This record gives sequence, structure tokens and C-alpha cells, in this order.
Amino acid sequence: MEDILDLYAEPYQAAYPVVCFDEIPYQLVSETRKPLPLRSGKPVRYDYEYRREGTCNLFMFLEPLAGWRQVKVTARRTKQDFAVCMNEMIEDYWPEAQKVRVVLDNLNTHTPASLYEKYRPEEARELVRKLEFHHTPKHSSWLNMAEVEISVLTGQCLDRRIGSTEALKNEIGAWETERNERRAKIDWRFTIPNARDKLKRLYPVVNER
Repeated sequence: MEDILDLYAEPYQAAYPVVCFDEIPYQLVSETRKPLPLRSGKPVRYDYEYRREGTCNLFMFLEPLAGWRQVKVTARRTKQDFAVCMNEMIEDYWPEAQKVRVVLDNLNTHTPASLYEKYRPEEARELVRKLEFHHTPKHSSWLNMAEVEISVLTGQCLDRRIGSTEALKNEIGAWETERNERRAKIDWRFTIPNARDKLKRLYPVVNER
């Protein structure tokens, strides 16, 4: 835990960016009937029935100190999909970085081994050299700021019925652009002193002689 909090407390370093990464499944849902239009004194009204259009996955990349995020929509979240995200992190988003420090949870796909399942050993090794994984403790994925950003995305953008991946990408793209233009940041206030005070039951007791 303190490893993650130390990262968050560091000043911004372009050569060593801290990137929070997470994913969530998303259920595509379409309308079965046209909603009743907006009228004076009455909002748009939707029928309670809907049609399931399948599922997809959302990968969240968040650089909290820079106020930048990117959401990638994929059909699945396999080890190969994770490996592609890590490759994009190095090749497309932070190509000039000396090392990208990635905060993520303990999902079984979130390991360097996933890169070896997607790329040739020499390519995978080059990517691993530029990545530094920082896993949140088990049952403490809330320490990953990407979860906070996903909550914002869900509340501001995904709180409606979206029936296709194309429409989903358009909606997310507009949300993402607006947030990035404002360089919206998370007001993170949980620090190591907070952890030692509020979660002291989790720390071992040292018997001083």
C-alpha cells in the first residue's frame, strides 16, 4: 500500500510517468421502442423494456498528475488484450519515457508473462524493461486511481442505454476529450500518514525492548 501512496506523492516526472490502469465489462443495451419526446413540463420518457446487444470491455489509462486519460474499447479482456495495451502504453502514449510505472490490481492477466504470450520473446523483453508494475494489495484495488476515473466515466457518460460499440466509442470519445482539455485531475488526499493512522490495525505490532 505504501508503495502506491509513495508514487502518488511524487512530483510529476515526464521521463517516469505514473499511469493507473484498470478495466471494466460493459453491457450494450438498445431501446425496443422510440422514447416519447421532450414536452413542456415533461422529460423524455423511455420504455422499461430494452434489448441486450452483447458485452464489451473498457480499458482505462489514466496519468493522474497530467490530468490525461484514454479509454480503449475492446471485445474482450484476455492476456493478449492486456499485452496490446502495455505495448500501446510504450509505443504510442509514452514513447519518450525512460520507464512507465503502472499501477494495477492483481488480476491474473496483469503480469509480464502476458506480454510473452502475445509477442516474440525479444519484443516482450524490451517492453518489460520499460514497464514497472506496482500492484495494489489484495482487496485494496480502491487504491488505484483508475477506479475513481472509471466511476466518473460511469456517472457522466455511461448512465444511459448505448446499443453498439460504435456509439459507445463516440460517447466515450466526447467525454474523454472534454476531460483532457480541462486536464481534470483527481483530488487524492489519502497519504501514508493517513494509512498509518486509519489502517493501523493492518500494520504489524513491533515489540520494543
